Amino acid sequence: MSPKPQFIVYTLRCSDNTYYVGRTKDLQDRLERHNKKQVAYTAIRLPFELITYRVFFNEYKAVCFEKYLKTGSGRAFAKRHFY
Repeated sequence: MSPKPQFIVYTLRCSDNTYYVGRTKDLQDRLERHNKKQVAYTAIRLPFELITYRVFFNEYKAVCFEKYLKTGSGRAFAKRHFY
C-alpha cells in the first residue's frame, strides 16, 4: 500500500505578534521559503515561530480547516487551543 498524500495546515507567530496560517504539502520547504523572505506577509516579520501544525490526508478537509482558522471563530478557537 502506498502512503497517502499529506496536507499540512500550520500556524506561525511572527516577530510583531501577528499570526500566519498556511497550508502546504512540504512543511520543511515552506518554512525555508518563509525564512528566505519569499512569502510577502512573513518577509517583514522575521523571525517567526512555528506554533502548531495539523496533518490531513484529505485535501478538502485541510482547505476547510485553513479557511476556518482565518475566520473570527477560527481565530478564537486557535487562541483557546494553540497560543
